[in-house]
Amino acid sequence: MNPRVKSVLQRLPRSNATRLAVTIIFMGVVAVLLYWRGPSFSAIGDAFTTVRWQWVAVAVGLNLASVVARAIAWRTVIRQAIPPPYPSSMLVFSAFSVGLFANALLPGRVGELARVAVLNRKLPRRKGLWATLVGTVFAHRVFDLVPVLLLIVYVLVTAKIPAWAITSLVVFVGVGMVLFAFAFVSARRAHTLKLDGLGAARRLLTMARQGLSVMRSPLGTLLAVLFQIAGWTCQLLAVWAAMRAFHIHAPLPAAAVVLLLMNVATVFPLWPGNVGLTQVAIATPLSSYGVEYAKGIAYGFGLQAIEASVGIGVGLLFLAREGLSFAMLQVMPSADQAEIGDAEVDAEVARDGGVERARVPG
Repeated sequence: MNPRVKSVLQRLPRSNATRLAVTIIFMGVVAVLLYWRGPSFSAIGDAFTTVRWQWVAVAVGLNLASVVARAIAWRTVIRQAIPPPYPSSMLVFSAFSVGLFANALLPGRVGELARVAVLNRKLPRRKGLWATLVGTVFAHRVFDLVPVLLLIVYVLVTAKIPAWAITSLVVFVGVGMVLFAFAFVSARRAHTLKLDGLGAARRLLTMARQGLSVMRSPLGTLLAVLFQIAGWTCQLLAVWAAMRAFHIHAPLPAAAVVLLLMNVATVFPLWPGNVGLTQVAIATPLSSYGVEYAKGIAYGFGLQAIEASVGIGVGLLFLAREGLSFAMLQVMPSADQAEIGDAEVDAEVARDGGVERARVPG
């Protein structure tokens, strides 16, 4: 490839203007499709007038239980990846909640780095801590592959899904198995954390391997996977409970389809929550179960609001507890900027009309 072209391509993803333009284009396309082929907005509004709030409360409770289970899974990974002293369960839950808050309100999965920053501020300083914690986030995501694969198999066997989705799911299963195999092999290899002089891609790979050290412990791996499965199970039940809130009496396999496609729609967060795109991804498969498209869209908004209420509500509480601000989350560094030793990331935060220096990770 021509060096000049390669240089331009490398700069494009880092351009804020380009990212904003892509986001606006995608949002515009979704808005046009909703207006042109979407349901009546009055019909969507009517679906909210008959919501059964007791089922909404059940869905919120199940989502909270899912968050707790996933936070425990992450703590299991952390305890295998770093030496004592370990972070307390409350600190890990606090960090995880702050991450959910950031992911709900900001694009680009900023929350993954936000939870690392919360832990790094409270733990004793040690060489490579920031990078290792970033690696545990990667490992935590790898363990999502097990419940996701189980969910895909369950959907393929029991649910009514659009024909176009079958090929995508099969491909996703194959890619997931390859990634998990790579993670397992990488974790079995002895390695040390040396980030100096590495490029961004190799730096991320090195951090990922460090975080995947939990997979060298069969018990640690099993516990992390079981808690992740518990978290996904709670979320599946929350999706089903939210259906009841909107008078959708589809079976549990329909809830599994919704959960799966909702996560597919938010894999690449082009804007917060991918609002609009997510609702289409939810309503489309429900039509196979006789659910009116307008009710499906309304349910999509309601379901996303239920999940966001947990992430934002709990996250906002712990954001204040940790002495952080929303402005700090907006200037989180990218994963490839992690440094070893006592490296700190200083971010300028506009506040009260002035500029304040805020130490994020250290």
